[in-house]
Amino acid sequence: MKKLALLLIVLVVLGGCTAKPGVVSGGSDTYFVTRKAATNLANLDKLKAGAIQEASDFCLSQNKNIRVVNSSVSQPDVFGNLPKAAVEFMCIEKTDVE
Repeated sequence: MKKLALLLIVLVVLGGCTAKPGVVSGGSDTYFVTRKAATNLANLDKLKAGAIQEASDFCLSQNKNIRVVNSSVSQPDVFGNLPKAAVEFMCIEKTDVE
């Protein structure tokens, strides 16, 4: 019974985790970040916010601001695809204001 309880705790903790492969260059000063949930029970807004935060941190590490070009969230489906958030962004100079 204790092993079952421990297994359930581990599954709950891991269920909140997301896969984050990092920032990927898309060429022409454009980058992509994707986040994939570990389960179908993930909060889609938090998933997207995490991707945007990662993109923002990437730009800040270059002393630049983020400009989100596009973002999307995919819902889970019956075929086992997990929820995913994707953000396309650019890092712009802090003096560039639109």
